[in-house]
Amino acid sequence: MKKIILGVVLATLLISCKEETKEKLENARDAVGSEMKEAIDSVKIKTNMKLDSVRENAKNNMDSVKIKSAARMEAAAKNLKESVKK
Repeated sequence: MKKIILGVVLATLLISCKEETKEKLENARDAVGSEMKEAIDSVKIKTNMKLDSVRENAKNNMDSVKIKSAARMEAAAKNLKESVKK
């Protein structure tokens, strides 16, 4: 009789522990999921900021190249005009 009662008590404890463990696992899974989403969002924001910075730098560099090439074209045209006059 003692073995039966002890077996029932032990089985009840194991079943109740399983439910608590399942809840803890679900909570842990949810926490990890939300942390991953936050990390991904953070990486997206940082990546977008870096891309914007790179685009701006590229645009500035292209503008600088355009200005320099226009100045060189003007100088070449001026030299050509002077050589034609001589």
